[in-house]
Amino acid sequence: MKNHESIKANASKKVLVTGGGGFLGRAIVKLLVQRSDHVRSFSRNLHSELASMGIEQVQGDICDNTAMEQALKGVDLVFHTAAKAGIWGNYSDYYKTNVIGTQNVIAGCIKHNISGLIYTSSPSVVFNGTDMEGVNESVPYPATYYAHYPKTKAIAEQNVIKAAGEGLMTIILRPHLIWGPRDKHFVPRIISRAKNLIRVGNGKNLVDTVYIDNAADAHILAADGLGKNPKLSGNIYFISQGDPVPLWDMINYILKAAGLAPVQRSMPRRIAWLIGCILEFAYRAFHISGEPRMTRFLADELAKTHWFDISAAEKDLGYTPRVSIKEGLRRLESWLRNK
Repeated sequence: MKNHESIKANASKKVLVTGGGGFLGRAIVKLLVQRSDHVRSFSRNLHSELASMGIEQVQGDICDNTAMEQALKGVDLVFHTAAKAGIWGNYSDYYKTNVIGTQNVIAGCIKHNISGLIYTSSPSVVFNGTDMEGVNESVPYPATYYAHYPKTKAIAEQNVIKAAGEGLMTIILRPHLIWGPRDKHFVPRIISRAKNLIRVGNGKNLVDTVYIDNAADAHILAADGLGKNPKLSGNIYFISQGDPVPLWDMINYILKAAGLAPVQRSMPRRIAWLIGCILEFAYRAFHISGEPRMTRFLADELAKTHWFDISAAEKDLGYTPRVSIKEGLRRLESWLRNK
């Protein structure tokens, strides 16, 4: 319970959470409320659950610099979780939300002399399509990206690093494959495609994941750590369960939690990558709506090993995953049965 004790220990603050109604944002908001911080959420939409919690909500577009600046007035600390996620879409849409939006957050923090910014990034910013086994934060950005999300998140991340070098107190977190009850991305994609899922690769590739409560804990611990030790500013930390598992085992665990059958069919990674390449070309050339069932980025994600060294987060932030994968799956199953 070390994480929870630390989370509840600090003095009350005025905190802004961008994307406060989202999966991660809402989990962070709940922890902040538990320790009596005054929380303001900035989102495109208003959320009834946040209203029921007494959360101050500001509705606006993160790409609107004026709206963002107004929302940051009187704030002590910012958690910037809002982003455009996914593996397909227009580059301009990803750039506006992930890059311009983050620039607006940074500019507002500087203007209002905000004492800390915790930025939610992603390990995908360093994923180069090869097996990544236990790499730490020193791994470089790749020369090429096969999806707009990691590319724009990498640009935004570098802008946050630059701001830290110019005096803004900030920490960057890279949580990997966040999942759990209320997940709007990872779990729903698996369940919705259950009948058509095909294992890509040999099924032995290990990956990191992180249960939602653990990801939220890491953000609070980062804010507390930054407040206690300004020398942490500009640092980047991978966040996960610290327990890599075969990706396709994890997918089957989630399917089981949903009462669905495991994946039976398989396909070599090279074939999936080629199919992804062809589909990407076809969707762009013929302006096909929707998302291709396979892309080059997705083929690599599904077939390659990608897990990360979290020892820096453990050492500097005191991060320890308090919810195990087994317990997280039990909670997920309960939520899926009762929602």
